[in-house]
Amino acid sequence: MRTNTFLFTVLVISIPYSLSADSFTFFNYYHDHMVLQKSSTGTTIWGQSSKVNDVVHIQIDNKEVAQTTVSSHHIWEAKFTSPSDNTPHTVSAVSSLGTIHISDVLFGDVWVCSGQSNMEFNLHGVLNATAEFADSANYPNIRFLHVHRQYSASPLTDIDSVDAVWNTPSEKSLSSFSAVCWLYGKYLSQHFNYPIGLVETNWGGTRIEAWSSPDAVRRCAAFGRKRNQYSQSQLYNAMIYPLLRNTIKGVIWYQGESNAAHAYKYSCQFLEMIMDWRTKFNTASLGTTSSSFPFGFVQLAPWREGEANLGFPQLRWSQTSNIGYVPNGLMQNVFMAVAMDLPDFQSPYGNIHPRYKHEVAYRLYLGALGVAYHETDVDFEGPFPTSARIDKSTSILTVEYDRGLHPIEVRSYNGFEVCCVNQTTTFCNAFDSHWINVTMTSHSFASISLDVSSCSHGNHVTQVRYAWRESPCAFKQCAVYGKMNNLPGPPFTYYVH
Repeated sequence: MRTNTFLFTVLVISIPYSLSADSFTFFNYYHDHMVLQKSSTGTTIWGQSSKVNDVVHIQIDNKEVAQTTVSSHHIWEAKFTSPSDNTPHTVSAVSSLGTIHISDVLFGDVWVCSGQSNMEFNLHGVLNATAEFADSANYPNIRFLHVHRQYSASPLTDIDSVDAVWNTPSEKSLSSFSAVCWLYGKYLSQHFNYPIGLVETNWGGTRIEAWSSPDAVRRCAAFGRKRNQYSQSQLYNAMIYPLLRNTIKGVIWYQGESNAAHAYKYSCQFLEMIMDWRTKFNTASLGTTSSSFPFGFVQLAPWREGEANLGFPQLRWSQTSNIGYVPNGLMQNVFMAVAMDLPDFQSPYGNIHPRYKHEVAYRLYLGALGVAYHETDVDFEGPFPTSARIDKSTSILTVEYDRGLHPIEVRSYNGFEVCCVNQTTTFCNAFDSHWINVTMTSHSFASISLDVSSCSHGNHVTQVRYAWRESPCAFKQCAVYGKMNNLPGPPFTYYVH
């Protein structure tokens, strides 16, 4: 179990513009048709007022549920018990300056969808976009908001603006919304049949440093000091910090391509960002967002066919804190979608932007059921090794797995490598020239066998790795899939005994 020491930072309050003498408003996050998080710990709502110390009464359908006082920073914030039903409500805030309303408000689960261009990739780009738009009308209880791109050198109290306020689904409203975010919400809605809120806040081509607070950046080595959307904390300040006071269920994340050139750093950067977001959401939301809220991510998809660059596989490994799977002892309440078997080299949007977002979103959804919603009958992970042993008399390396392998077919016998070194060497790094390709010779329900006879002449095998390529296989044609769930086993590197 990892013990984390967090730097608790007082929220910086900075009103971006002067208030008129009789100003009393909700912040930009709050609009008609929105979804607020349904939570046993309460739900937050907040806004601003020009009248310090004024009392604000929060009402749901004209019944008071909470009251609060305007702070010296002109902020009012309240926590209330959310309704238990799935029907629309009117939420009001009443003060001496007047009454403000948001109507058609649902209470359900709110997920934040963040990252770079593959999270930004909109629904128009998926392979069956026309059918998806037509089907969207069947999900009126899914509501979504798109945060406008903005960067800032200091934390902003409110989101600068929104590209789309809380919308109900239609072809027009979904035309520029994240495909992964929408499809993930759709699968959740189909399963639970209650309201789902989706908050898209992303920016293509950005690095993780830009989405990390100064606290998280300090805990890992940083680079890049320019003031733009690529440099540290600029997007956190403008597109995450203003959301911290809101109650959410969890986050899904699709990012990492822009950090592949420095993949070794990512294991620290990603973990620290997750833990830091959890702490800051929990503190700013008056404890209504869990301090261990579920966090799902997409492991990097393929990019270029036949490319030997090892930055992508190393970053996939770093995304799991160098353990290979999640959740794990470092990354608790974390789930992932393996996407390395979903290449789209002919994508009209560039082969770094595969169109197979349905598969990505569905794999995230399965992970959410198992990790975020604690459903015990969901098999949401692909197979992962538990041991790797070599029979020196036959030069056969046997890799045993923790869950059953797909029994029907082996889609590929390739993708495996061993570290072949002299007797005095015990380790190969990811870029070492001593890695050699080996072939699967047989498989069973629980193991595979590899012929390692090519490692000879006084050398020996110390490690085995799998799918350690930028684009390791053709579409859904990797070597290892699960017996029951047909999910791909993730890439790994493992010591041989």
